[in-house]
Amino acid sequence: MPTTTIRLDDDREDRISAAADLAGKTSHAFIVDAVARAVEQVEAQEELHRIAEKRWAKLLATGSSVLWDDAKKYLAARGRGEKPVKPTARKLE
Repeated sequence: MPTTTIRLDDDREDRISAAADLAGKTSHAFIVDAVARAVEQVEAQEELHRIAEKRWAKLLATGSSVLWDDAKKYLAARGRGEKPVKPTARKLE
């Protein structure tokens, strides 16, 4: 496994050590977990952007979209555990 070196100022190193102790981890494990979470967050954001771009392109190509009021009612019903009919996409005016 490759090794990466990071340089931390004394205050940050002390804060990491204290936080790691509170979490019941070594400083190394704490930092590795923090880096893994940061990478996962960036990857999730990138995936969200990819999906949004694809949907935006479809909207531009078709000119059809679900009205916000219809979507809001649908999502509220789903949140209550109901099984509503999906709203129909309509041409934008």
